[in-house]
Amino acid sequence: MSIEESYKSYRTELFSLAYRMLGSAMDAEDIVQDAFLSYGGLPDVGNIRNERAFLYKIVTNRCLDLLRSSAKKREMYVGPWLPEPLLEKGDSDHDPSSHYLRSESISTAYLLLLQQLSATERAVFLLREIFHYSFEEIAAIVDKSSANCRQIFHRAKKSIHFDPERQPSVAVAEEKIKEFVKSMLQGNTAKLLELVSENVVLYSDGGGKVRAAQVPVVGFENVLKLHQNAILMHAGQLTFSFLLVNGHPGILIRLGEEVKYVYSFAYKNHKIDAIYTVANPDKLRHL
Repeated sequence: MSIEESYKSYRTELFSLAYRMLGSAMDAEDIVQDAFLSYGGLPDVGNIRNERAFLYKIVTNRCLDLLRSSAKKREMYVGPWLPEPLLEKGDSDHDPSSHYLRSESISTAYLLLLQQLSATERAVFLLREIFHYSFEEIAAIVDKSSANCRQIFHRAKKSIHFDPERQPSVAVAEEKIKEFVKSMLQGNTAKLLELVSENVVLYSDGGGKVRAAQVPVVGFENVLKLHQNAILMHAGQLTFSFLLVNGHPGILIRLGEEVKYVYSFAYKNHKIDAIYTVANPDKLRHL
């Protein structure tokens, strides 16, 4: 295939690997673009027998390098860290590779679980669990033995406790989110109690760039109070759009023309159990 054909064939799945590794849509895009430029510049590209695996190796190693170089920066991050929100593109139904971005493993909750793994564990786990590479193929990508990769995968697998059955269907979740916004704006506490867990946790990522809670906000009353204050502060200035955020119904909130917040949610016992709010303008620029 030509480089253009390869890009069209593999771009989405390579982006989805890099995004899961990094939690950054902009960095993932840059790495994929750079990988294809590097690949196209190789003098013996015609001799590469497995083009897909070779591109995966380039992208994986670029992600590992970036994670290692930015580890100190992550440690110094102000407040809760959340991944950059990924919004559903309208034409994804016509892209046969879009299933790489539609599975449960792109949700905010799942991406946060991945962050608990080391960089190498994350790479091995994703290549096996999501992209179904054999341990022999993974070994060639990450430059470790297949036996070592097998051990790394099983260790990582034990750390990832995620039950997709806890998430409602898209239609049910969308209805819950719309009711959540409506009830919050109307101050309907009784309805909110039907929708939101008493032990709900709000994670707000402002990155030290904008005003945001620097620790998770725990409990229904505290989360309610925080939202009531925000609604009063911006009375009549907020507009709400309901769309898929990381594969699940979420909210994009604008203040005037500016994208101010992006919300995503996790559920337990049919109620909203976690609220993830990205307010860091650096993580909203790509929108």
